[in-house]
Amino acid sequence: MSRRLAVVGSGIAGLYAALLGAEAGADVVLLTKGALEHSNTWYAQGGISAVLAQPAPGDTVAAHIADTLRAGAGHCNEAAVRLMCSQARQDIAGLQRYGVAFDAGHRDGTHNGGPALGLEAAHSAARILHAGGDATGARVAGALIQAVLSRRDEGKLTLLTHAHATALTTSEGRVVGVQYLHDGRHASLEADAVLLATGGAGQLFAQTTNPAVATADGLALAVRAGAVTADLEFFQFHPTCLVSSATAHPSRLDGPLLISEAVRGEGAVLLDSNGRRFMKAYHPDAELAPRDVVSRSIALHLAKLGDPNGHVYLDARAIEQAGGHGFLQQRFPTLTRKTLDAGIDWTRELVPVAPAAHYWMGGVRTDTHGRTTVPGLYAAGEVACTGVHGANRLASNSLLEGLVFGRRAVESFLSGDPAWGSPEGAPPRAVSAAAGLPLTHAPGAPSDDRSNVPLPAALEGALGGMDTTRGTWPSSFGGGISAGEPFSRDALRRLMTSHAGVLRSGELLAGAALVLAGWAGVVRPDADRSSDPVVLEDRNLLLAAQLLVAGALRRPVSLGAHYRSDEPVHTEAPYPPRTKASLLHD
Repeated sequence: MSRRLAVVGSGIAGLYAALLGAEAGADVVLLTKGALEHSNTWYAQGGISAVLAQPAPGDTVAAHIADTLRAGAGHCNEAAVRLMCSQARQDIAGLQRYGVAFDAGHRDGTHNGGPALGLEAAHSAARILHAGGDATGARVAGALIQAVLSRRDEGKLTLLTHAHATALTTSEGRVVGVQYLHDGRHASLEADAVLLATGGAGQLFAQTTNPAVATADGLALAVRAGAVTADLEFFQFHPTCLVSSATAHPSRLDGPLLISEAVRGEGAVLLDSNGRRFMKAYHPDAELAPRDVVSRSIALHLAKLGDPNGHVYLDARAIEQAGGHGFLQQRFPTLTRKTLDAGIDWTRELVPVAPAAHYWMGGVRTDTHGRTTVPGLYAAGEVACTGVHGANRLASNSLLEGLVFGRRAVESFLSGDPAWGSPEGAPPRAVSAAAGLPLTHAPGAPSDDRSNVPLPAALEGALGGMDTTRGTWPSSFGGGISAGEPFSRDALRRLMTSHAGVLRSGELLAGAALVLAGWAGVVRPDADRSSDPVVLEDRNLLLAAQLLVAGALRRPVSLGAHYRSDEPVHTEAPYPPRTKASLLHD
């Protein structure tokens, strides 16, 4: 009888893992709380980073590793980084096998007809694969979804959509299933193991690039089941999200619009309200500096101009001039259409942008086989923390991480989870979509010192001794909340933005912790019995907010995406800067 793997989430990690498990003969059940396309993956524009068998001139796997380590500010798990970068091309082949068609390069001496390779911020060479220009996430997810639906129709896997996971079932310290809400009714599913691939938590903040489903569900499930987390203070803010309120037709937009990193990679620059390019004053790589640097630089520059809640402008006009008429439309069709919908012709006009919550580097701590500290529970993608991203994620590494570690989690499951106790019989070998990648047996559950401690000790350690009856500290960045304001999702998002966003201080974080602790006593006690998905999401977001703030309080110095304005900036440079490739012609 086949062992059952329950996969929760329908982003790239969940879809790919479900397909691999089903093809290997496992009994796979894929649950997603919305439709299959409701994921961060669907909205990803930038692409997938990988050094292929025929890379760009001068590019190597070693260079990809070095760029990733450098972006991570010395905080990466180097073993995980090396593994991800070295195995990238195999899982790119896996995507192609499932029907993903990457944009083709020109048949010349550079590309030889292979996939087109783009350059993005903090990459030393062109190694970003796109599909449909700036619609990479939708194209990749769309192909995987079609493959999932095909396997479902063939009876090779079970699909449960609109199934909101509410808890993990445990027995004798092991995860043995998942409980979920479906059509207003509570149900449960038994499984030999559960793989969480639920994405991130962008809805913690007032401005985010994430869809509405990004409410920290998987993190909350894992923490309540006793899993250890890591690096939760590191939340990446994308520097360039369209400020809809500054456009002529904000109502025509169907949600936040991320202006992809690839646009700056092609040569777009940032200007302030006076028309001055300012990034060179903050970092030698200017607009191609790591995301945390660009986001923080925008925030600091706006504060210097006396407009901390304002915005800056992205100038892409030079790209159109260099590439010729219609280049922006060809290279970025989705962005061109959506900016025109908002009333902006970016071939001739500036685009108002500001930082927005984008990606959580921290998450449920796993080893390089996707295993958490709780037997029977795997995690992959943004919900997990493999240590690959360190303190700051390198552009276009997130989709790659979901692929590589989603596949490795399935391999571990198929092997019988040797460190968690093997079932009877010889473990099967995992046969990946990347044409028979050898199975690597897992040596043991994660055991390094990168972790935070589990709930509730994590919160007690950061909040101990505080008077939670007091109000919030005032925000120097604007947009805070008033003392005594009752909990609401809007109030939570305003609090997190003003007190734990791009710019942080001990005073602001302490104030946030006080308010969150007060809200927790009101929101958490009976929320687990609710049949209202919004109430369940609010409960998860509140827990995630407490854990993020607790982690930020425990790290008093700045590092990567975690910036403490009351402490010196972390200035160590273990990885020397590399020469950048050409912005427009590689």
